[in-house]
Amino acid sequence: MIDFEQFPSPCYIMEEELLRRNLTLIKHVADRAGVEIILAFKSFALWRSFPIFREYIHHSTASSVYEARLALEEFGSKAHTYSPAYTESDFPELMRCSSHISFNSLAQLARFFPMTEGSGISCGIRVNPEYSEVETELYNPCAPGTRFGITADQLPDILPPGIEGFHCHNHCESSSFALERSLERLELKFGRWFPQIKWLNLGGGHLMTRADYDTGHLIRLLLDLKARHPHLRVILEPGSAFAWQTGVLASEVVDIVENRGIKTAILNISFTCHAPDCLEMPYQPEVRGAATGDGGPYVYRLGGNSCLSGDYMGWWSFGHELRVGERIVFEDMIHYTTVKTNMFNGIHHPAIGLWTKEGTARLYRQFSYEDYRGRMD
Repeated sequence: MIDFEQFPSPCYIMEEELLRRNLTLIKHVADRAGVEIILAFKSFALWRSFPIFREYIHHSTASSVYEARLALEEFGSKAHTYSPAYTESDFPELMRCSSHISFNSLAQLARFFPMTEGSGISCGIRVNPEYSEVETELYNPCAPGTRFGITADQLPDILPPGIEGFHCHNHCESSSFALERSLERLELKFGRWFPQIKWLNLGGGHLMTRADYDTGHLIRLLLDLKARHPHLRVILEPGSAFAWQTGVLASEVVDIVENRGIKTAILNISFTCHAPDCLEMPYQPEVRGAATGDGGPYVYRLGGNSCLSGDYMGWWSFGHELRVGERIVFEDMIHYTTVKTNMFNGIHHPAIGLWTKEGTARLYRQFSYEDYRGRMD
C-alpha cells in the first residue's frame, strides 16, 4: 500500500510491483508466441523507469524526433519509428535514432527512402485494413477519411523498392477477439503481398494486461499467424498494456463550493491539464474510496483548479462529507495521462514518483515555475 505522506501533493505515483506484474505477463506472451512486443512511447515515456523495462523487453516505438531520441539515449536501443509525415529537417535525426522506419504514404516513401539506402534501416509502409472496432472516432485509426496508411487498391502487384514490412494499427484497448477479426480483414486485403515482406507490425491497442483479456487466445492467434507466414517477424507495440492499472494521481481537496444544490470539491489538480483523456474520451475515472454515480449519501462533482469552465467531472458518492485537505486518489492514471499533460493556466504540475517493490518512495521529478517559464520562451 502506497504511503502517500512520503510524496508531495499532487503526484503521479507508479507502483513497481504492479508494473513488473504487467511486464512479466507481456514477456510471457512474447516468449510463448515467438513475437516481439515493444513499448509505444505515445502511451508511456517515464524514462527513469526504463531500467525496469529493459529487464523484460528490448525495443520501443517512436512517432517523433524526440521520442526516437528517447529510445536511443534513454531506452538504449534504436526505435521502430512511424509518423504520419516526415520532414526534410527531421529525417536525418530520425535515421540516426531508428532501426525501422514506416512510411504513411507512397509519396513519403518515394521522397525519403533513398536517404535510408545503405544505412541498415529496415523500411515499411503503413497499411489501412479499412476495419476497426474502435467506437470513439477520436481514437479510430480507420475512420472514414483517415489520414493513416494506404489501402490495398493503392498498392501495385510488386511492392515498390524499399518496403520490407507492413505496419498496421487499428485497435484501442481492444480484445484478442477484435484482433482475430482484424487479422481476417488484414490477410484478406493484404495477404497477397506478405511473401514480399520480412516483418509485420500489428501496432498497439492490444490490452493484454486487462483482467478479462484472453491471453491464451492471443497466443494461439499469433502462433497460427506465424504458422501461415513462417518467414514473417511479427511485432506488437502496445502502450497502455504496459502501464495499465500501475499507478494513481494523488490530489487533495482545496475548497468545496455549492451552486443550485450541486456540490463541487475543487482539487489541487486539473482534468484539462493533468487528466485530459477524461475530457477527450470522455470517461470518468475511479476514485479510491468512492462510488461512481449519485447514489449517495454524500455526492460531489470533482473540479479542477484551472479557469476552464468545463474542468470538472461528476458524479462521485462518498461515505462521508469531504473536507479541505482530504486526499483524493484517482486510479489508473499512468498510461497516456502522464504523456499528455500540459501547463495550461500555469497550473502547478504534479510531481512524478515510484513506490518501489521494497516499499519506499522514489521521487522521479518535481516541477517548478522555471518549467512553465521555459516553455514560454
